[in-house]
Amino acid sequence: MKFLFTGASGFLGYNICPLLRERYNVITAGLTPQDNYTINISKNIPELYERYDIVLHAAGKAHSIPKTDAERQAFFDVNLQGTKNLCAALEKVGAPRAFIFISTVAVYGCDYGVNITEEYPLNGTTPYAMSKRLAEEYLQNWCRKYNVMLGIIRPSLIAGPNPPGNLGAMITGIRRGRYFSIADGRARKSVLMVQDIANLIPLLVRKGGIYNVCDSYQPTFRDLETLICKQMNKSLPLSIPYWLAKGMALIGDCLGKKAPLNSLKLDKITKSLTFSNEKAMRELRWKPTNVLENFKIE
Repeated sequence: MKFLFTGASGFLGYNICPLLRERYNVITAGLTPQDNYTINISKNIPELYERYDIVLHAAGKAHSIPKTDAERQAFFDVNLQGTKNLCAALEKVGAPRAFIFISTVAVYGCDYGVNITEEYPLNGTTPYAMSKRLAEEYLQNWCRKYNVMLGIIRPSLIAGPNPPGNLGAMITGIRRGRYFSIADGRARKSVLMVQDIANLIPLLVRKGGIYNVCDSYQPTFRDLETLICKQMNKSLPLSIPYWLAKGMALIGDCLGKKAPLNSLKLDKITKSLTFSNEKAMRELRWKPTNVLENFKIE
């Protein structure tokens, strides 16, 4: 089967492209000269040379906090307009049989909560969340129009070698000795092993649907800290009591965005945020990879 993978030069592509190539004839589209199609889909409609059976659309903007209107608009340019441009290109060569979209649990807009399901309202208000939600809505209409099987996955925090985002920041902080735990790291977070996205593709091609994807075990911050420190042969980081962290956060609220800790960050660190993978396991018969047994930091 001919398989088009957008965003394959990023963290996700680096880790799952070799797995996908065991099953599919993978053609990549992205920003690097190594891609088969080198193009910025946020600015141009790609000129595709042939029809593809399956499209995996992972190209997107994430892992940054916008500070200006232009930076906020960039999320919509990449995540929404880029999706529209890709679909326009696919129309010219023939719609695929299946389209898989990498969305995010950020669409729910939750800073904390336990076992959030796909039925939860999409209340995300950040440019990242809103642009992904609008892209989901566009694809639902587009795939219905062209009779394309649509699979949307909403990954939680993704674990793998040299991960981006908050997990990558934790690893960097521990490596440099600039990380501390708060309230014994009791809060739980949903985590997904990156290779599970490759495992999900053939299941989604057959059935489609919208799914949260994460490991069934929701590790605590302390679980992740322990795993990372063991691989680095380092001692566990110091744990700061909540009352002290709260005082630091209040000071951070006064100092502005540059402060290492504020009340919003404190809530995210000390309150659990977990998602239910029950729908994906039941409907797709998917079995997630155990994160604590398989996560290697590099």
